[in-house]
Amino acid sequence: FVTRAIPVIGLEPSCLHTLHDEAQVLGLGEAAVRVGAGTVAFETFAVREAKAGRFAPPLHAVGAPILVHGHCHQKAFGIAPDVLAALALIPGAAPAMIESSCCGMAGSFGLEAEHRAVSLQMAELALLPAVRAAPVDAIVVADGTSCRSRIGEGAGRDAVHAVRVFERALGERPAPAVH
Repeated sequence: FVTRAIPVIGLEPSCLHTLHDEAQVLGLGEAAVRVGAGTVAFETFAVREAKAGRFAPPLHAVGAPILVHGHCHQKAFGIAPDVLAALALIPGAAPAMIESSCCGMAGSFGLEAEHRAVSLQMAELALLPAVRAAPVDAIVVADGTSCRSRIGEGAGRDAVHAVRVFERALGERPAPAVH
């Protein structure tokens, strides 16, 4: 696909940025460079295409506040704002970033017994208290698989990938009110 200039849309931030960064550092050659350059995060793609007038799906309001936890790779590579901008394409949405550091999982780090306590302490610095304090109807967005797992385990709340919010916004439109 990338040799034909067809972008490959990525969803998992750590996998996507492995292609963008780590694979480049390993010196895997021109093919790795092309693949890294030809991949893009869903939210970055949606924002870019919306600005160009090529992305305007029939979205409707989701009827709930949207809180976003930025994945460490999204923050490190400067695309966390794209998550907010993409979600703001949904009518009536005013997504807000949860000001937090790493969720503490960091891949397998948070699953390893010797790191579990430190991992939980990281999540308790800001992320988990913010999620617990969020309104019950709030949609908690976390693009990273590990982040969603940590939020579920540590705050007892389901978190979803941003594409799931778009899925909800594309769903059946509510019936018009009868006057």
